[in-house]
Amino acid sequence: MRADERKRYGLLTEKQYEVLRLRAQGYKQREIAEMLNTTRENISVIEKSALRKIRLAEETLRIYRELHCLDKIRVEPNTYTLDIPKIIFSRADELGIKLRANLSYLLGAIHYRAGECIRRRHLIKPLNILIFRNGDIEIYCEE
Repeated sequence: MRADERKRYGLLTEKQYEVLRLRAQGYKQREIAEMLNTTRENISVIEKSALRKIRLAEETLRIYRELHCLDKIRVEPNTYTLDIPKIIFSRADELGIKLRANLSYLLGAIHYRAGECIRRRHLIKPLNILIFRNGDIEIYCEE
């Protein structure tokens, strides 16, 4: 098979893709090893390597998006979650940006995208909000 005829899986090898696909379907490493005629240890190494590549790709994309955002807001721990939309709207107003979000959307996005940063309606970790020229926002919990 020529290189241009091979399936593309981004940064993943075909074997890594196959292992992750089977894991997503609920198979255990030992079962996958039997299917692929290899050892469970080898499947573990393949899966770990694939997940490392995915984390690195996610981090790279986050950095790329930060480079292209108009502004980045860092909200500190102990901030009350219901105060965060006001912080976002105020900064967008200062920048002259009309956000593509309303209060309900922002509250939902904060809890959905950064739920691990929140305990009892207060931030326990810093929260980052990216504001883009087109009014889009991105919210993520700082690691």
